[in-house]
Amino acid sequence: MTERVAATPGAYPLPDWAKETLSDLKGHQKGDLLSGDEDDAIVEAYDDVRAELVEDQLDAGLDRVVEGQGRWDDMIAHPLTVHDNVETGGIVRYYDNNNFYRDPRVTGDLGFSGDVAAELEAASDVLSRGAPLAATLPGPYSLADLATDEHYGDTAEFQAAIAEFLAGEVEAFPDHETLFLLEPSLVENPPAEGTEERATAAIRTVADATDADVVVHTYWGALDEKLYAHLVDETGADALGFDLVAGDRDDTVYNVQEYGATDSVALGLVDGQNTLVEDAETIAERVEWFEGQVPAAEFDTTYLSSNTELFYLPSNKYREKLAALAAGTEVLA
Repeated sequence: MTERVAATPGAYPLPDWAKETLSDLKGHQKGDLLSGDEDDAIVEAYDDVRAELVEDQLDAGLDRVVEGQGRWDDMIAHPLTVHDNVETGGIVRYYDNNNFYRDPRVTGDLGFSGDVAAELEAASDVLSRGAPLAATLPGPYSLADLATDEHYGDTAEFQAAIAEFLAGEVEAFPDHETLFLLEPSLVENPPAEGTEERATAAIRTVADATDADVVVHTYWGALDEKLYAHLVDETGADALGFDLVAGDRDDTVYNVQEYGATDSVALGLVDGQNTLVEDAETIAERVEWFEGQVPAAEFDTTYLSSNTELFYLPSNKYREKLAALAAGTEVLA
């Protein structure tokens, strides 16, 4: 019988109080964004943010709890932008939406950082009600796609170096039940013909670094069918994430019907960029619709999730969407 699990990968919006507090502490200029060596007052403020984001998930009834990524000024580029051998360049549009990140320019070897591991350790300390921890990282393909290589000099070597860097970070993580790898570039800027196996090998490098269930979360549309087949067969992922909010969801269903699926799936059921809050019954119906389209597939786990990060939403709307996902699992029980 399929287990239904309510969980999202983050990143979450900063609480309203934190926006003003952190703006005062950090300043308002590009050079005042997070660098990884903040003073005690900023660290304490982010500790309070983290505790609140964890509490939001526990209150909503989620089955997995993420750290929340409140420190991530640069969306999924964060693990690079705080690295010692990375210089942050100009402001770049984050795909085709109205958010931006600092271009991470890799200028030296990507050795161990430990920044995200420290965040997860801190989240573990505030998980008082026993909900399993989930970790979130950018996937290696998307992170390499978003970054600029000024050191390795070769696309394949750079992608492999990003993967090894992320794998090293994962190895330092505290115990976690699930690892979300965010891979929007697989949809937005997919690998060129003939280079799909390079991308899947990079993902496998990271997936092999943990014993947790690995979800490769894609969004903003359906995957190219050839790439999809490679991802199912070669990444070692326990689940692929599908955006069921996107208009081409039928193409996603076709891929599953034609090429099979991973043992589990993650379904993007609520819109991470729209303030309209889906009700529990709608969420449950979307799960049943998807599973009904692929009756031959028997999934170990179906993750009920948002299609994208919830960072874009007002705090009250993001909390309501968390609660709706948890309630959706109850409707399906």
